[in-house]
Amino acid sequence: MTDVFFHCSDAEHVLIDKSGAAISDLVEACEHAERLARSYIMTANGEDWRNWVVHVTDDRGDEIFVLPFTTVLGKPH
Repeated sequence: MTDVFFHCSDAEHVLIDKSGAAISDLVEACEHAERLARSYIMTANGEDWRNWVVHVTDDRGDEIFVLPFTTVLGKPH
């Protein structure tokens, strides 16, 4: 297991993950990032989440991958 951090941002905001999560592999990291994006999208705050992304980084701060929130939002109808 390794500590992985899930920072979220758009052009105007940055939400820093200070605690991280113990993740065993890349699949688990992807699933965690998707759950995190969904949890933000489901908050009733009026934020437009279409331009947000999750930056998944290791404990050295190196980016592993980026997950756009649009991945879990789907396409508008």
